[in-house]
Amino acid sequence: MNPTRDPRRPEAEAVAASFDDMRSAGVAASAEERGAFIMRVYAHLLATIAAFVLFEVFLFKSGLAETLARSLMGVNWMLVLGGFMIAGWLARGLAARRTSRGVQYLGLALYVVAQGIIFVPLLYAADNYAGGGVIRSAAILAALGFTGLTVIVFQTRKDFSFLGGLLRWGGILALVAIAASVFFGLHLGTWFSLGMIALAGGGILHDTSRIIRYWPHDRYVGASLELFASVALMFWYILRLLMSRR
Repeated sequence: MNPTRDPRRPEAEAVAASFDDMRSAGVAASAEERGAFIMRVYAHLLATIAAFVLFEVFLFKSGLAETLARSLMGVNWMLVLGGFMIAGWLARGLAARRTSRGVQYLGLALYVVAQGIIFVPLLYAADNYAGGGVIRSAAILAALGFTGLTVIVFQTRKDFSFLGGLLRWGGILALVAIAASVFFGLHLGTWFSLGMIALAGGGILHDTSRIIRYWPHDRYVGASLELFASVALMFWYILRLLMSRR
């Protein structure tokens, strides 16, 4: 699970456009282009969530989920987290490329697979030890949270880009806390889960605000990946919180 969900400015021109480039392209787009772009973003987000669910169903129905869960549980979690962060960085870079739509979809698919794999241990534990209903409850709460935060952005028209710095610092602190839990046995309890849910909520406000204002109208695949990342983070920690109450 990747606790940091703030889109990063890429290191090379071949990857995503810088925020300034994106801002210029987004502002220059017409109202019709922005409307069509936003519709594509949320259509792709729904398709991405559906693909994630189908991938998890395949893993559990095929019996691969148990094998993956036991394998990942036996590995140092920092190695798993590091691998996921590398995959996420690569996927974001591919999904934000302006040159090839096919490469953008490849990045999105890579990210869905990476999320699907890293979710397996948590979903396996929830299904076998906490009762399958907890997964459905977490999904409903995450959907309600995402919908409510999205409505806030669209209704208020407030620019939440200022949250970027806070989200980066929050992500760094979360990584430090997770590292401490792995190496020193620090217990990350209810307050950590609540803090991460708040971090994911901030990510949704931040990403939604930037997407509707600044993202270029041809970069809807990358935009949907950013939203999916925040939704997945929120779902992860809501599920973790609900499991801790069982």
